[in-house]
Formats: sequence, C-alpha cells, structure tokens
Amino acid sequence: MIIMPHYYFSEIWTPLRYVGIRLFRDGDREVWIKIGNRKRRRLRSKS
Repeated sequence: MIIMPHYYFSEIWTPLRYVGIRLFRDGDREVWIKIGNRKRRRLRSKS
C-alpha cells in the first residue's frame, strides 16, 4: 500500500489572489503556489 504524504497548508495573503494566484506555506515552512485550478506545486525549498 502506498501512503501519500499529508500536508497542512496555510495561505499567505497577497494581492495576487485577486488574479487567481495563491501562495501557501506548509508545516515544514515550504512555499507552494497554486495558479487557477491547477495543482499546488512547491515554489522554493527552505534550503
């Protein structure tokens, strides 16, 4: 059985939200981006 990772996201408010670009931070302080209806993807690593 494959167990998928579970992420806890909190949204980072920016004015980009008005045009459909949303930024999130997960429990490991990584930044993720979501554009429109696409999947979230990691924007940058904390390294």
